[in-house]
Amino acid sequence: MRDNGRVTSAIREPETPAAATPPRLIATDLDGTLLRDDKSVSPRTVAALAAAEEAGIEVFFVTGRPARWMDVVSDHVHGHGLAICGNGAAVVDLHGGPGAHRFVKVRELPRGNALDVVGLLRDAAPGTVYAVEQTYGFHQEPEYPKLHMEIPDDLAPAEELLAPDSPTADEPVLKILAYHPELEPDAFLTLARLAIGDRATVTRSSPSALLEISGPGVSKASTLALCCAERGISHEEVVAFGDMPNDVEMLTWAGRSYAMGNAHPDVLAAASGRTVANNDDGVAVVIEQLLDGRR
Repeated sequence: MRDNGRVTSAIREPETPAAATPPRLIATDLDGTLLRDDKSVSPRTVAALAAAEEAGIEVFFVTGRPARWMDVVSDHVHGHGLAICGNGAAVVDLHGGPGAHRFVKVRELPRGNALDVVGLLRDAAPGTVYAVEQTYGFHQEPEYPKLHMEIPDDLAPAEELLAPDSPTADEPVLKILAYHPELEPDAFLTLARLAIGDRATVTRSSPSALLEISGPGVSKASTLALCCAERGISHEEVVAFGDMPNDVEMLTWAGRSYAMGNAHPDVLAAASGRTVANNDDGVAVVIEQLLDGRR
């Protein structure tokens, strides 16, 4: 879903009172936003992140990725070392490096809700297959495709993986991944939201028909709001960046928000501003302008 074309202007400034509020925190998505398509962080972006931290602006990575996939940015977490992972399901301290992260906050998907979701979505969209993301483990159904560069810990039907007496029942469930081999991605998202209702939060960040299902009320926005409240930071003092539907709530909540030039149409509609594409360092472009405005 990255065929929206390049914007002609680097940035369209948001026309809100928040534009005059000095930023205290930058919240940025990773894939399709901060990261280039080859999953690298460009030298320009590295410099911009460091300059923001040096200027006293906290930088939070807010991603759908699990904690174990955060090695791509673990060298750029600076002082606080925290990241919001799993679309808000966990706040993670990355200081220990890959494989040694510490969960600071976990907002789990209750197993009862998860089992309800699996049943409802099986009825609404026959052919759906599942994977289960836990704090440290990844489990999937045998039919679930190899969408991730990892070997699952277990292969079993989702109902067994989520059962109260499963071997991993003591480990929190962060989210369910639901894949459909035939449905169009946005149609699958709409169908799932209608079927599941308030039992869970449903979103997506993949170009395929892959849904990410978290606990009720759990989103990038709600967890970011909790982290900001702990720091005495208001939403007007937050600048956010994103490119896919799982970023919409965060972009709507933040005082200033920027859709990438490669963003999904829903993101373009939700953000108060727009920057160039991830491969053109769109996050760095905005940070540089924000810092120039503070001088």
